[in-house]
Amino acid sequence: MENAGNEVVFKKETVAKLLARSFKEDKTKVSSDAVMLVAEMLKVFVEEATRRAVKQADSEDCDTVDIEHFEKILPQLLLDF
Repeated sequence: MENAGNEVVFKKETVAKLLARSFKEDKTKVSSDAVMLVAEMLKVFVEEATRRAVKQADSEDCDTVDIEHFEKILPQLLLDF
């Protein structure tokens, strides 16, 4: 994951490798459009997780976001996606 300013960006090569690892057959191919769509979905997921964790930390009057805040928002986030 790269950070261009405040924007989350996933390398297409990394996403392609992650997808390829989940395939049962080695012959399965992924188009570049599919890789771009999955990368965009990952970006949205990470941004939403960050927003929710910050909101959770604010509701607990914390100045920093800790892993506990992510753990609290994760179940609902997964259901929403």
